[in-house]
Amino acid sequence: MTKCVIIGANGFIGSHLVDELVRRGHTVRAFDRFSSQHRSYVSDQVESMAGDFLNDADLKRAVLGQDVVYHFLSTTTPATAQADPTMDVRTNVAQSIALLQSCVQVGVRRVYFASTGGAIYGDQSLTEYKEEDATLPISPYGIGKLSIENYLRYFRVTEGLESVVLRISNPYGPRQTGNRGQGLIPIALKQIAAGNPVVRLGDGSMVRDYLYVEDLVRMIGLMSDTEPRHSMYNLGSGHGASVNEVLTVIGEVLGREFKIVGRDSPATYVSKVILNTDRFHDEFRDTNLTSLHTGIANTLQQLPLSGMLP
Repeated sequence: MTKCVIIGANGFIGSHLVDELVRRGHTVRAFDRFSSQHRSYVSDQVESMAGDFLNDADLKRAVLGQDVVYHFLSTTTPATAQADPTMDVRTNVAQSIALLQSCVQVGVRRVYFASTGGAIYGDQSLTEYKEEDATLPISPYGIGKLSIENYLRYFRVTEGLESVVLRISNPYGPRQTGNRGQGLIPIALKQIAAGNPVVRLGDGSMVRDYLYVEDLVRMIGLMSDTEPRHSMYNLGSGHGASVNEVLTVIGEVLGREFKIVGRDSPATYVSKVILNTDRFHDEFRDTNLTSLHTGIANTLQQLPLSGMLP
């Protein structure tokens, strides 16, 4: 049994990770602002700790007495980081460094960091991306994530703080609201539920690697039960789907068509990213992944659209 704290525990991935780690028998502390007073995770065997990521004292209080820290909080999204790159550096990057300093001070053993498996590789026109491939981010969001990865390496070398970088593809699933303007699937479902057209950026040929959130946290849970052999893992489905293909699957699950309007895609958008996940699967032997059709159907059950399913 491991004592662990999840930073960003009330978020989309963080809340699912809380439930997964509790199921696996770990002692879990959930750190978040809890500004809505709503607990997204369902387990009651959790120590909920309210605090501000931007407050150094709160961070130190959160990691005190913990063996492992899961850093799953971001103050920005790809869109907000692009709108104000300095905010990403001032809050996201700088405060992640403060978190790592607190971990060293109180004797945390290991940090898991939720990085990005898309923006961090940039647009290199590769069939798929391996952990050893060059990192050439062209967006402030990806640049910020890579900066934090490099600081993890710095603290590992200088302070002996173990760390594992999780380069996560495009996660989706229940509890993802789309309110932050991030994620094709939740945004599209939210628009359909509201009776609005779905905005498609570009011609719909952009390809991403979509990973159902319960598959993602199971992968992370497997790592929590052992000693990972590597300091970095791509976590994805290993398969790509274009924007048009995703929208087609949504229509198939709904059993009806919906309106789509086109918009230009930002210059920093990468045309195609599919992650090679051989490193993870060779080590942990987990290949039982949810199909895109099933995952979207499961996601729809949490929305008002569920009453419109065929």
